[in-house]
Amino acid sequence: MRIIGGSKKGLALAPVGQGDAAAHLRPTSDRTREAIFNLIENGRYKIPLTNARVLDLFAGTGAMGLEAASRGACSLTLIDNGDVALNLIGQNIVLTQFQVQLYNADASQLPKNPAEPYDLVFMDPPYGKNLGHAALIGLQHGWVKKDTLVVWEEGSEFYPPEQYSLLEVRRYGDTFVHFLRVL
Repeated sequence: MRIIGGSKKGLALAPVGQGDAAAHLRPTSDRTREAIFNLIENGRYKIPLTNARVLDLFAGTGAMGLEAASRGACSLTLIDNGDVALNLIGQNIVLTQFQVQLYNADASQLPKNPAEPYDLVFMDPPYGKNLGHAALIGLQHGWVKKDTLVVWEEGSEFYPPEQYSLLEVRRYGDTFVHFLRVL
């Protein structure tokens, strides 16, 4: 796993091997991450990451958020509550040397956001546990604003709660990537 683009392009991140099934770690492949960021920056969404506020829920290794930071995001918050994930995220923060807010918290039970809302949200919950829907509801507690883009990875197609518009679903292997817009 490595950073695909931006100021840290090519930087190898902490090794995960094949992931940790017990910890529900399934790192997003470099190829899938690159496809997602191409859609966000250059494709249909045309979101400039420079000065964007980015939130990464169920952060795992932190690779999605750290990729956004490498591409110019001005603020990055990572949330996970797994010991293995928090260790990997810590290693990757040291490697990238980015300023990151890291919270050891359950992303499916978000409290009220104490800061400004985010422009872009990534979430990759453990598959098959219905945690994505819970996180989307939690985001409504001040974490997002109208038109925030949410990129939700899941093991199958899902429809979001009514506060979101499903823009499209892309499939990469066994992963379905949902692009949502906050209404």
